[in-house]
Amino acid sequence: MRIAVAQLNTTVGDVAGNEAKILAAYQRGVAAAAELVVVPELALTGYPPRDLLSKRAFVAANLAALERLAAATGDVGLVVGFVGESDRRPGRELTNSAALLAQGKVVAVRHKTLLPTYDVFDEDRYFEPATENLPVEFRGRKLGLTICEDVWNDEDFWSQRRYRPNPAVELARAGAEVILNLSASPWHVGKDRTRHAMLASLAVKIGRPVVYCNLVGGNDELVFDGQSLVFNATGGLVAQAEAFREDFRVVDTDVSGGATPRELVVEQAIHDALVLGTRDYLHKCGFRSAVLGLSGGIDSAVVAALAVAALGRENVRGLALPSEFSSEGSLSDARQLAENLGIAFDVVPIQPPFLAVKGQLQGVFAGRAEDVTEENIQARLRGVILMAMSNKFGSLLLTTGNKSELAVGYCTLYGDMCGGLAVISDVPKTMVYRVARWLNADARRRLGHDLIPEPSITKAPSAELRPNQTDQDSLPPYEVLDAILEGYVVEAKSAAQLVAEGHPEAAVKRVVKLIDGAEYKRRQAAPGLKVTTKAFGVGRRFPIAQRWREV
Repeated sequence: MRIAVAQLNTTVGDVAGNEAKILAAYQRGVAAAAELVVVPELALTGYPPRDLLSKRAFVAANLAALERLAAATGDVGLVVGFVGESDRRPGRELTNSAALLAQGKVVAVRHKTLLPTYDVFDEDRYFEPATENLPVEFRGRKLGLTICEDVWNDEDFWSQRRYRPNPAVELARAGAEVILNLSASPWHVGKDRTRHAMLASLAVKIGRPVVYCNLVGGNDELVFDGQSLVFNATGGLVAQAEAFREDFRVVDTDVSGGATPRELVVEQAIHDALVLGTRDYLHKCGFRSAVLGLSGGIDSAVVAALAVAALGRENVRGLALPSEFSSEGSLSDARQLAENLGIAFDVVPIQPPFLAVKGQLQGVFAGRAEDVTEENIQARLRGVILMAMSNKFGSLLLTTGNKSELAVGYCTLYGDMCGGLAVISDVPKTMVYRVARWLNADARRRLGHDLIPEPSITKAPSAELRPNQTDQDSLPPYEVLDAILEGYVVEAKSAAQLVAEGHPEAAVKRVVKLIDGAEYKRRQAAPGLKVTTKAFGVGRRFPIAQRWREV
């Protein structure tokens, strides 16, 4: 069967804009002599719509758009994801659905069977699951319509499963000749490899072609990588769409699979995901430019490079905000970075306002020695200045803290945590270094010079809020911290397990206490882009006022 796979970047809530994209893809498929055009999961509403689904007018708008799309179809079919209405009572009012449109009408509708409710997903909150899913006949073929999670539950691939049904296998047994999967599968490191192996295994098991059309783009903290896949009935790869950008592929499901699987370099994949997530977050929120603080350190350097890749150098502005404890090297590294990137750069010292604030507080602080209070005042003055720049110029402020810092609370509320998007908040410090080195290697290849000054990579990281301060005054070495963070947060291991695995006991206890105690800060952090299997934010929901402690 000749099928067009339209890998689209949809926007949550932009029903009219999404409808126009789908219609354009359909018309392109018709021009390419496709028999069928497939677009991603919930393409009409954008994914995830979350509590927009509580608005009746929103659901009605998506249903009206579905009817208009149906009216625009001819002999070529269109399979589109939308929000349907369920008539089952008791039960939820809505369904996550796929419709086959052709000859000016809605030919058939099928609903999602497996509703993920874990990590960042909460579909069981909104949707009623399908109780059966039978093939749909079209052009003499029986098609199996599935939606995302419906193909993620094969017992021969997964040793542990969340659900009993296996919709794709059941459709094949019912006579489906091709399995179509409309997906909105967010990316994290390693996801693409797992997805490829899983779908190839499924195609072999059921002896049917599998056509997987994935969403691409950033919506809030989620980044969807696209990389739509088509496998023939023997598990051969027929086609793989581009990563992290829209794509359109017309494939014949009956051909032999001769395509070469794409392997993404981890550092480049993280870079590309963050660039896409940053660009879409700004543009879909109505921003066109960004501002950020440049400390001369590695984190702000990487965020600045990502912002330039996402928005263009003319739309990024950097500020150095030196204190009395800032080294001349830090200021010169920040200036060199701005020159390398070609962005606007300003220097606004915080020492004058810091002295003024200290003077104002001298009386009420009488008799008390300086401590972290004065350090935080400096960080918060930087936040005030950066937010002023954001307000005055209508630019989104990007925060520059990494996952390691956010995990242990090595950040200041209303200071360096100020901002609208936390670009690298799911990137551990050790990975930040790896991405920085990849950026420089790529820049040398393309431009003949580094983007990030070498001292920003090699010098000891420091907040520079007191004399001779370094991060390791307060934290274990980042290699140790990140290994514990991976085990405790991402893999959900206990402190005792981590110690038994050989991690230093003192470091484990210290890091675990810091992680558990910093939840209140993370709850107030800017949204961050998810690139690992477990990110802070919507996918990790711990109470703040609680007394359970690992150590």
